[in-house]
Amino acid sequence: MREKNAPGKKKSIIERTLDSLSDRNKAPMAAYVVLAVLYIVCSAIVTLTADNGNALKIGGGTVAVYAFAGVFSALSNIFIIFIVLFYGKLGFRTAMVFLCVQLPMIISGIFIRGNYASLPGLVTDIFTIIAIIMLYKNNERVDRYQRKLRDQAVNDMLTNLPNRFACSELINDLIKHGEKFTVVSIDINNFKSINDTMGFKAGNSVLIEIASRWETIADSGLSSTLDFITRVAGDEFALIIRNYRSEDDVVKTIRQYEAALGNRVTVDDCDIYITASFGYAEFPTDADNFDSLFSYSNAAMAEVKRQNSSDHILRFSSELLKAGRTLEIEHKIRTALDEDTIYFQLQPQFDLSHKLRGFEALARIKDSEGNNISPGEFIPIAEKVGLVDKIDGAVFRKSAEFFGELLRKSPSSDVTLSVNVSVRHLMKNDFVEEIRSIVENSGVPASQLEIEITESIMIDSADKALQCIKELKNMGMKIAIDDFGTGYSSLSYLNKFPANLLKIDKSFIDKMNASDSSKKYVAAIISIGHIMNFDVISEGVEKEEQLETLREIGCDYIQGYIWGRPLPTEDAEALYLNAV
Repeated sequence: MREKNAPGKKKSIIERTLDSLSDRNKAPMAAYVVLAVLYIVCSAIVTLTADNGNALKIGGGTVAVYAFAGVFSALSNIFIIFIVLFYGKLGFRTAMVFLCVQLPMIISGIFIRGNYASLPGLVTDIFTIIAIIMLYKNNERVDRYQRKLRDQAVNDMLTNLPNRFACSELINDLIKHGEKFTVVSIDINNFKSINDTMGFKAGNSVLIEIASRWETIADSGLSSTLDFITRVAGDEFALIIRNYRSEDDVVKTIRQYEAALGNRVTVDDCDIYITASFGYAEFPTDADNFDSLFSYSNAAMAEVKRQNSSDHILRFSSELLKAGRTLEIEHKIRTALDEDTIYFQLQPQFDLSHKLRGFEALARIKDSEGNNISPGEFIPIAEKVGLVDKIDGAVFRKSAEFFGELLRKSPSSDVTLSVNVSVRHLMKNDFVEEIRSIVENSGVPASQLEIEITESIMIDSADKALQCIKELKNMGMKIAIDDFGTGYSSLSYLNKFPANLLKIDKSFIDKMNASDSSKKYVAAIISIGHIMNFDVISEGVEKEEQLETLREIGCDYIQGYIWGRPLPTEDAEALYLNAV
């Protein structure tokens, strides 16, 4: 792995790139030249005026010319201090040369020519030398600390490669200077299985070995391009390629990094064979800003993984914009979570006599322009990228706070707030404590809260789910099984769950009156629910004939556009106050 360079040791390409990024924030060399010239000019004026016995009339008074020597001596010392302050070792060496040349001249003038008027200048120069030595030593200490901080800021702790921050700094700098380059997003294939089967320690060893091989390529220069390899996160890496003539050069370089994975990795006496997916996008041909470059290269990489073909390299194209849309939505979800702008609407639920049963809280997100993003678009993406539990939590907290205020205005013992909980959310170790905290803070009685879970929970994690559900039931909450009929749960699993309500999915309600068999299927679900002492609610009821059929086959509750669309909080409050 890369280590700190010993004195005199040649720096690697990666380190020189990082240093160049840091150096671009330093004072320009033009200012160094200006300060040096100003020092020389002021010193020359001091020499010319120190022995001059003439006088000048200024403002009605007379001023000796040699008086100006002190002024320009002070200015020269200020310029020399600035050189040391802003230019480190170069500035210190320059200052010492200037002062060491000047001192003998002053000393000879005093002791040989008897020019004792130069004594203040001698003392000033001596103290200036002491001051710049102290300043230089202090700056060295500060620089060492800053370099240490920089190393921590730009280096990945596990692999010691540059990290995502260093990657973004380089890309933004290249964009600023209009340089052509290519960003390659890299993801290790099936890396999760290594962690799952061999443990995280083995997985880390694999990442360290891969990083070492790729770093060797980047620092060797054998690819004939200028490469900068970084670890972005987890098993994700990014490669920045410069100094190439054509796309063929880019692909050739990427294939060198792919080939480096060809040799097996041995961990704990086990041979592991690694492959990776590479997606790339070029600046400025494919994108002209940082976010788009990364989104497009990630979209190409994701497409490589989806195709699962023998060719693991793909350039971004406009056909991949759909995948780019996924990344865009993910970014908007993360922004909404970070800024706590996720909100909710409440869809009313009624019994068949049109009495209000309660409300289901539904997640809503707007983009930066204030446009609503469809839940049908952002919920699947949130589930895919592991953010759905955070959305659940935000909606639960905010809707419970609103419902608590509503109950304090006009108490009701039978109106229920129903909130969706994803599998990922339910499986969190602190799930029950989170719900208990929301209940306590909102002031909503647990008996008026209903948790909706999908029946897939009963297949994926039945035992863990059952334990959590029993704890919620012990708190007094209701449990609803959502989208019933769309999964593959068995009646034996269903019988174990202490649920209160079955929710029939909209897809069955839409087809219910299309054929007698479809109607009987819905009737069978209702019958099963009643046999198990569950109430049954049908979702997506939009037509009068659907309502009549549900009355006929004994459904308990309905939810749908026929009696109530999702409502903003003020409209939901008005409906509630009229109902109670």
